Order: sequence, then structure tokens, then C-alpha cells
Amino acid sequence: MQPRQGKATRRASEAGATVPEASARSARGARTDRNESPAAPEAALPEAGKFGPARKSGSRQKKSPPDTQERSPVRATGARAKKAPQPAQDARPSDSPSAAGAEGLEPPAAREPALSRAGSRRQRGARCPPKPRPPPGPLDVPSPGLPVSVPILVRRDAAPGARKLRAVLEKLRLSHQDISKAAKVVNGVVGHLLHRLKCESGFGGVERLHTGSYYEHVKISAPNEFDVMFKLEVPRIQLEPYSDTGAYYFVKFKRNPKENPLSQFLEDEILSASKMLSKFRKIIKEEINNIKDTDVIMKRKRRGSPAVTLLINKEISVDITLALELKTSWPTSTQDGLAVKNWLSAKVRQQLRLKPFYLVPKHAKEGNGFQEETWRLSFSHIEKEILSNHGKCKTCCENKETKCCRKDCLKLMKYLLEQLKEKFKDKKHLDKFSSYHVKTAFFHLCTDNPQDSQWDPKDLGLCFDNCVTYFLQCLRTEQLKNFFIPGFNLFSSNLIDTSSKEFLSKQIEYERNNEFPVFGEI
Repeated sequence: MQPRQGKATRRASEAGATVPEASARSARGARTDRNESPAAPEAALPEAGKFGPARKSGSRQKKSPPDTQERSPVRATGARAKKAPQPAQDARPSDSPSAAGAEGLEPPAAREPALSRAGSRRQRGARCPPKPRPPPGPLDVPSPGLPVSVPILVRRDAAPGARKLRAVLEKLRLSHQDISKAAKVVNGVVGHLLHRLKCESGFGGVERLHTGSYYEHVKISAPNEFDVMFKLEVPRIQLEPYSDTGAYYFVKFKRNPKENPLSQFLEDEILSASKMLSKFRKIIKEEINNIKDTDVIMKRKRRGSPAVTLLINKEISVDITLALELKTSWPTSTQDGLAVKNWLSAKVRQQLRLKPFYLVPKHAKEGNGFQEETWRLSFSHIEKEILSNHGKCKTCCENKETKCCRKDCLKLMKYLLEQLKEKFKDKKHLDKFSSYHVKTAFFHLCTDNPQDSQWDPKDLGLCFDNCVTYFLQCLRTEQLKNFFIPGFNLFSSNLIDTSSKEFLSKQIEYERNNEFPVFGEI
């Protein structure tokens, strides 16, 4: 065996012999792959992120010879070969529903002069230890969980797709003046109705619960739709599950004294959802006739809907829903739901589960009809709290330094569905889809990608495309679990037929492949 010194001397000699060749390559300039065939040997793929499988890097790197162990294996940031820009649909794999595509991404710009493979350190002597690479700048670090590829280094706000999306968001922004004006009208009507309900037997303890997109700050387009919930605390009741979904229940009282004001709504010891909703609707219908300063009419009852819908001044729609408040432990069907431990923390999950839950008079589907005596679980107040405190970092979105694009992605997804429903309103294919489906899918994606850095505003185009991809996957697999009740599939065939899901899937895919023409000209 030769001494260690002999090996070092021989290696230095061999390294010195490579200097002329390296210098010649450096003089010819950094090699690029602009005109090379896509079928050429590929570089090693980075580790796939949580959003989907990693895409192939746009540049190739030649393997180092085995006898140059002291050569630095890291190429300088600026030496990455430039790549000709490609259309978004070409860059995105179309045969993988879980793969996330980057829309309209530009090639990374060189930040430093390209260095040769040998490097100037080789010329200073082979025995010199390699200098540590300086830490990368903020644009060099791919967001954890996002598909890793060359375009990840690009500032997304410079990409054409991102610019269009930001223009859409600006169009959807509601002015404070419009919001205040609409909210003032709605609050006046709601306050009037609340006062009347408090005077009615069985509804004396009713209070207003602030939920819905207006209070979640994800309202879009125009302040013309509001959701209002009237909560009524009902102590000492027991729940009997209906079906195996874990979402619907019959409600019974553990004790039923004669003075119980809700006794009038009992049907064979069961608190009748249909009776209570009918009385609730009757009171509201009578009271709107007493409102003189505002034009209020009641819309026709929608089959299976728990809401009473009012039209105010012929332009503002308000859904008013009665909800029973239960200050007990959540049902066992929710045990594996609200999977936010890795996102908001286990402590936050525990705190949320200590809050009350609600039951709304939503009828369960039964064959071609409905079971009208059932109540459905509701966690709209928890959804509002999650969206208000949506970051892994507790200060997320409190200032410009800790911004994320979660809510922007949700707004864009809601707008996409809203525009498609409007476009195909005559075909009735999309009638059963609602913004709640979009929000549920969005919550699941947030739990799969919990880091705030995975929702960097600079990556808006990529993050929105990931949301679209995930929602398409839910449609194609016909699987969208309720975020709080995992056993309740919102896309089951008995709730939404397969043909409707296929139709929506095709329309969304078409929109994505054509840069979302449904968003209009920007």
C-alpha cells in the first residue's frame, strides 16, 4: 500500500494536468442545452415535494470523474444553463392528476458569471480545501413540499400566469365602501328579525353567530351574498346517528320536562327538524312584512336546504340558518377529522375541539327523497377561525414580511367555480357544486402542505395550479372527505352524480390548458 503522501502527490499531479483542458472549456464559454434534444440523458431528479412528483430539471450536469474527489461538486448559482421558455401546458404532465404544474414560468436569470467545471480554485493548487458555498439567496431555496425544478428559482410575480392571477385578484377586491354599505343594510334586517325571534316561544335564547365568507375575508366579486346563522343552545340532549356517514343525527332530549319550550317540535320523542324549520320560516316571513324602510322578500324554499333565503333591495341575497348549539364533546365520527397537527399544531387542534359544535336542519338524502327529521353537524365557526389564523407561523399575513397566498388561492378557486356555474347555468350540470366543496379541498391541501414557505406569494401561479390539480383529483376519484367528518364523502355518487363530476373536471382542465379564459380579459 502506498503512503498517503504519495497519493496526494499523484492526485495533485493529475489535477494539474487537467488545468489546460478546463481552461479551454472555460474560454469556450459555459455550455448550454438550448438546442439539445429532450431525449438526451437526464440529470438526477430532486426529491419530490408534497404537492406532487418532482419535474425534471431543465439543465443537465456532467458527472465528475472519479479521480477528482477534491473538486467542488456544487455549480455556482449563475452557472445554471438558460432554457428557452415553454408554454405552461407543455411543462405540466397531463397524465398525472396529482402532479402540480407551474403556469407561465420564465427561465431563471443568471445572477453571476458562469464558472468552469474545474474552477479557479484548481489553478491555485489541488491541496487547497474547497471553500464552503455561500448560503443561497431567498430566491434560490425551493419551497419545501413544492415540486422542485429549475423554474422554482424564478420570481413568480414576473411570470405571465402570475401577473394574470394578480390582476384577477385585484378585480375581485371589494371596496370598503361597498362592503360597509351592504353590511349595514343586512345588519338592519337581521337585527329586526332577531328581535322578533327572541319574543317567540322556543326561540327566546336565539343569538347571532358570525360565519361565512364575509367574516372569513374570502368574499369575492360583489358584496351581494351573505350567510347568517342564528344559534340556539339546547342542553341535555342525546344524538342518534342516522346512516353511516357520521354527519346526520336524530336529536332526543335526555329529560323532557313539560315546561321545555321545544316540546312543541317533538315527533315521537325526536326533535323534528322539519317542524322547527317550518316555524322558523313562518316567523321570518311574517316579520319581513313589518320592515318598512327596506324592500325584503323571501325566496321559494329550496328542497333539502336548511336556509331561509331573503332578497334585500332586489340585489342582496341573505341565507339565514337556524343552528342548535351543543356544548358537549364532539361526536366520535369527528375523532380523526380536523387533521391540523402538522399545520396549526396539536395544541390548536385540542383548543378547537373544546369549542361547541352545531346542528343545522339539513335533511339527509334517502333514495330519491330526503329524511326530513335529521340534523347535520356544522363547524362553520371553526372554519372561520382556521382561515383567520391560517399560518403555521402565528404572525402569518400580519405584515408584508410574513405574507402567504393561501387566501388568494382560495379566492381564485371560488371564482373559478362561480364563473363556470354561471357559464353553464342552463345545463344544470353544476348545480350541486358549491364553494364549500372548494373550501374543503383547500383545507386538505393546507394540511398536506403546512409550511408557510410552501405558500409564498411569489409562487402564486404554482400554488394556484396545485389547488386546481388537487381539486381535479378529487373529482376524478370521486373522493372529497368532509374536513371534520372523514367518513362523510362530499363527492359520493348518491350526492353528486358521476357525469356532473366528469363534466366539471373537463371544464376545469380546459380552462387550465387555455390560461383560464373564463376569468375574462385582464
